[in-house]
Amino acid sequence: MSRRVKIPDEPRRRLFGNRYVLPQRVTAALEQVFAEPVGGVVVIEHSRYARLHRGICATTRPNLILLAISGAAFVADPELLLHEYFHVLRQWATAHLTRWRYVVESARCGYWNNRYEREARAFAAGAVERYRGYLRDR
Repeated sequence: MSRRVKIPDEPRRRLFGNRYVLPQRVTAALEQVFAEPVGGVVVIEHSRYARLHRGICATTRPNLILLAISGAAFVADPELLLHEYFHVLRQWATAHLTRWRYVVESARCGYWNNRYEREARAFAAGAVERYRGYLRDR
């Protein structure tokens, strides 16, 4: 039987980075686009773990977005923001995406062409103007 070992806060912070709180207007716009609350999603900026994934600026897990970049740079890039939130809210939360499925799909098709990345890119491209409109209205 395996037990989870609690990592002390400081080493965890060094590995994963610092929590970033989205500006309220960004949260409100995301909630309009996704038609659900987004406050349960934790965003971590300057994550060493995310930087281990060479060539990308973010990685996701259930209810978690790990950024290799700053939180400010993340919210300044609406397509990236929507893309990562899509992974968390529409793929992880529905169990459509799992680590195993992602690894298998990436091995078969490559990172760029795997279905999870294609779906997230298509969603972000289709929702970005609506998101920008919600931001303007705030």
